[in-house]
Amino acid sequence: MNFKMKKLFNYSVMMVVMMTLCVNFSSCSSDKDEDDPNNSNTIAVIDISLDKSTLTLFIGVDYTLIVTVLPGNVTDQTVVWTSSADTVASVSNGKITAFSAGTATITAQVDNQTATCVVTVLNVPEDGVLVNGVVWAKYNVDAPGTFAANPEDVGMFYQWNRNIGWSATNPMIDSNGATAWDNDYYSTSVFWTKANDPSPAGWRVPALAEIQTLLDTDKVNRDWINDMKGVMFTDKTTGNSIFLLAAGRRSYYNGTLHSGGPFNEVGSDGFYWSSSAIEFVETNACYMFFGSVHAVWNYYGRHNEGLSVRSVAETE
Repeated sequence: MNFKMKKLFNYSVMMVVMMTLCVNFSSCSSDKDEDDPNNSNTIAVIDISLDKSTLTLFIGVDYTLIVTVLPGNVTDQTVVWTSSADTVASVSNGKITAFSAGTATITAQVDNQTATCVVTVLNVPEDGVLVNGVVWAKYNVDAPGTFAANPEDVGMFYQWNRNIGWSATNPMIDSNGATAWDNDYYSTSVFWTKANDPSPAGWRVPALAEIQTLLDTDKVNRDWINDMKGVMFTDKTTGNSIFLLAAGRRSYYNGTLHSGGPFNEVGSDGFYWSSSAIEFVETNACYMFFGSVHAVWNYYGRHNEGLSVRSVAETE
């Protein structure tokens, strides 16, 4: 084959290859256009879900729903939120705000997939007040199942996870009429059980997280009321407040009132149980401790001191 013929042959082969590639590309493009006219490589939503399917809130309380979209790499994860009754509970970017007693269905929609949460909104109980998202009782727990008569009344002292109250003044006597302090008592539970909760019906001992809402100085003011010997915790947004008396505590050793020394004195320090055990110290449970210049949470032995209880409202 001479040089001219060889060159012509090579050119012909190259043209055939190019035409084949063009045909194949055109065929692929045509198939793609048929399945996805916009050539967007869209990944469709298969399912969405919410962290709550039902929820109970008191008026004035917020809750932010968490939405999960599957698969996680869908092209458009924009969530459209709606409420069936905005006057009962509204929703914005998943944040529900409770306005009035009633029921509302919150719907989250991504593309053509939806998930719902039925929200029940309750009135704040007559004996309660909303402070920083938690409904607190206005009074300390007195004998099991009852509140003290006034916010400034002591009520009774309780060992952790026990529903036997002890007098907060002398002589020492418990809610069953006994006078012998039990320093052998110890609870192995990791939380204050419902059966042992001394709170009145519809109330319970607060969790540590709820006590921490009172200690949040960004949202709650704390003022020592010297004439009343206690602390007023006031919601900075609403002005709602609760008063907690500095009632002291009863000693683990023999039940005597701490009434001497610079700390732990009746009238200068308050001690209030939470329902939460401390995970990294298996023998301890959490409580709030405050005085005229401090307010913190800490932990004691679960069998330890007799402390005050200030309940929070139940929603379940």
